[in-house]
Amino acid sequence: MGYKENSITNPFLYITKQIRKIYLNSSIYNTKISKVFDGGFEYIPHLKIFDCIVKVKDRRNRIEDYNIESIWGNQNLSEKDFKKLHSFFWLFTIDLKSSKKITRSVISNWTSLNQNYSYKSWELNTLSKRIISWIANINNFYHEGDEYFKINFTKVLKKQLNHLTNEIENTELVNDKMIGCSAIIMGGLCFKHQLHYLNMGFQLLKKIINTIFDNNGFPKSRNPRQVIFYLKYFVFIRELLRDSNTDIPEYLNEIIFYLGQSFDFCFEDNDGSFLFNGNHNLDVTGFKKYLKEHSYKFNNKLNSLGGYSIIKNKKDKIIVDFGPTPEKRYSVDYQSGALSFEIFHDKEKLITNCGYFQNYNHKLNIISKSTAAHSTLSIDDRSSCKFKKDRSGYFALDSNMKVLKKKIYQDDEIWEIQGSHDGYLKEYGILHERNIKYFPKEFRYIGKDILISKKKFRKVSFDIRFHLMPGTNAIKTQDKESILLQLKKTGWKFTCNYNNFGIETGLYFGKKDSYSENNNIYVNGEISKEEEIIKWEIKKI
Repeated sequence: MGYKENSITNPFLYITKQIRKIYLNSSIYNTKISKVFDGGFEYIPHLKIFDCIVKVKDRRNRIEDYNIESIWGNQNLSEKDFKKLHSFFWLFTIDLKSSKKITRSVISNWTSLNQNYSYKSWELNTLSKRIISWIANINNFYHEGDEYFKINFTKVLKKQLNHLTNEIENTELVNDKMIGCSAIIMGGLCFKHQLHYLNMGFQLLKKIINTIFDNNGFPKSRNPRQVIFYLKYFVFIRELLRDSNTDIPEYLNEIIFYLGQSFDFCFEDNDGSFLFNGNHNLDVTGFKKYLKEHSYKFNNKLNSLGGYSIIKNKKDKIIVDFGPTPEKRYSVDYQSGALSFEIFHDKEKLITNCGYFQNYNHKLNIISKSTAAHSTLSIDDRSSCKFKKDRSGYFALDSNMKVLKKKIYQDDEIWEIQGSHDGYLKEYGILHERNIKYFPKEFRYIGKDILISKKKFRKVSFDIRFHLMPGTNAIKTQDKESILLQLKKTGWKFTCNYNNFGIETGLYFGKKDSYSENNNIYVNGEISKEEEIIKWEIKKI
């Protein structure tokens, strides 16, 4: 998802957009995009290729069970249901033995009502998915249709492609550009002699690659979920080119190679439980199967990518967010968890972040973006960076944060991770430095959070949280000197040099757009000197 500029603060942009809306709904524009070329389909992609981007286990639904014709004009649908309906991605769930005649009737009914531009039904994300779905499922309705159906269907399809090529540069939503780019390239491959679609799709593809990825092929948003999204669509495009015997650009092979390394880095063995910056638990087993079936094999040997660092052995793993804030336009899914970390032991997660509540219209979205939702430190109940809601309802960054130094070391005896950030420097004059040492033979983590006052300090409160997975049992001992943690396989003990620590109830957002209760260990205190040092330990018992 990209950042959309607030038109309230930019009157010229607002006026320009209003003029643009009038033009798109005019007969002049309709005539322009209605000028379509003659000719039918030259190439139809194999349906299995689409398994890369469509989550369909089985085609079990019957078109006869759908009463879709009666709801095209339904104005009471939610925005989400409207997009699902008009994207036609539900065609991927239809049993191939369903009535082809009824399917043609459903599509004909849609085209008669929506053949001209409409802001809602021709919204770029919805339109792009509709183009992809229509072409993907064409064998289920097109060939047995009469000449009128074929001509009208291809005309409306080409008209939508024309609109897509006209408007795709005007969207700031980079995910929509990726889906639209795929649809344009598909149109160029499927229709005879339409190199202008293919050339434009390739130009846009190259622009996306050069714009939204860092030098190591990791999304600038720093969102692990987007690693999967873009890899899926790049692989999808590559498979279309290979299936149609079209030359594959070297820059596409290159970005798949680097993005594949990022995918292996994030999802080699934790299958989506990498809960930083917009990610939630993802099931990637189906995508991994697709990659294997199509001979993709990625092998990452780096321990740092995208601002994250991982140290691991066969039994243990620790992941730390060492990255800075992304650019504002890539920040709508960013979470302020600087120097937060997650710990795994024997395939169980001992320490976690809370995850991400993706629904932008829900108050839990901004709560899940706060520093308090991460296993790190917050000062004065403030996050390490600030967010501001724009006109579109997205919370984008309103302040920046940098990681000032970083150290990673690993041998058989000790692992060490160290870093600091300036997220609290401007407002409080304080740097947060974190040092974590792990002794793998003793299964013991020793941590230090150091609060360094760079200016004349004032007394201010701090909180450090260590979030636990739902179901983890936590209890403070009777002597109040430690907290015992019980996972399914192992037990651990937490201790701290500050007396004011305990257990509190929180919210866990690991599953998309839902929450459950979990516990977190908190350490409360007050910064009362120029260098405040909080020491803590987590040890297996």
